[in-house]
Amino acid sequence: MSDLTSLEMRSRIDAAGALRLSFERTTVGEPAADEVIVRIEAAPINPSDVLLLLGPADPATLRASGSGFDAVVDGTVPRAVLPAIAGRVDRSLPVGNEGAGTVVRAGRDVEHLVGRLVALRASTGTCSQYQRVKAGGCLVLPDGLTARAGAAAFINPLTALGMTETMRREGHVGLVHTAAASNLGQMLNRLCLADGIPLVNIVRSSTQETLLRDQGARHVLDSTAPGFADKLVDALEKTGATLAFDAIGGGRMASDILIAMETVAGRKLTQYSRYGSPTRKQVYIYGVLDPGPKVLGGPIGMSWGVGGWLMSWFYDTLPATDVARLRQRVADNLGTIFASRYTAEIGLAEALSLDVIRAYSRRATGEKYLIAPQRGLP
Repeated sequence: MSDLTSLEMRSRIDAAGALRLSFERTTVGEPAADEVIVRIEAAPINPSDVLLLLGPADPATLRASGSGFDAVVDGTVPRAVLPAIAGRVDRSLPVGNEGAGTVVRAGRDVEHLVGRLVALRASTGTCSQYQRVKAGGCLVLPDGLTARAGAAAFINPLTALGMTETMRREGHVGLVHTAAASNLGQMLNRLCLADGIPLVNIVRSSTQETLLRDQGARHVLDSTAPGFADKLVDALEKTGATLAFDAIGGGRMASDILIAMETVAGRKLTQYSRYGSPTRKQVYIYGVLDPGPKVLGGPIGMSWGVGGWLMSWFYDTLPATDVARLRQRVADNLGTIFASRYTAEIGLAEALSLDVIRAYSRRATGEKYLIAPQRGLP
């Protein structure tokens, strides 16, 4: 049986700070006993994919040449930030974290998967025609689901479930989530409504507030509106939330949440303490919508924590039985709680069109692009 070849979208930054996006043809190779080859039929462009694709390049510097699968996009990364990305310099990196498609070849131990539709995560890049991956890393999609429906079965669903699982394991009773009108935020809202978890949603406009309220969200706060701080205290008092997941990163949002949590906790003290309330308050930063400095300050007491949180690292800490349980819940609810909605569906070659890059790199609220790698193949 001849080896399959695959067109892959790649990103490379050299030591001088030159960014180049292009397509490369690679040989997939034959699957090992526990591997499958998946013909990718749908792959979402997540914020983490944009972060790898463009790195810290200034989008204003992007320029394109060629067309179709011969297209090349060049840009410039400021030299001052090159030390921070030293690990990727002069490396051609495949783009795409997850996707879905049909198993076309399989190793001897997993031949029963040939012809099955699966979702997958792949460090080797799902913005491609084919991927060779471990069968154990795939999720067989229920009958009746399409590749489009299963393309985003890993990152956002497992992140939302990871947040609620973290809440339970750390002894909290409610959550706060920022940038809550995102695709992930809407998914988390549906999950919390289904599980009866109090959720405080923080958004950045009245339009986003209306969007979430129309989806049944009970506590939605516009951080740009007058009286936000007082409304946050009120929402925390009603929900008892002492755990927050912050997608913004920079600025004072983490501090503002901790101050509000401490205000609520302090009201329950029966006597004064110079150290504040002993109630534990935690903010996990899991995104970098604002790459600026993280500012902490104000009356937050002495019982608090701010740290980073990454979905894949969190799952690495769980027993295999718990991972399997959470993945199965995703599979059972891909059409409801964990459904993803897409702004546009594009072919693989279109993904390096400058207009399309500018559109999906905006990361506008609720917008998500889906690549159909088999469309427009030569």
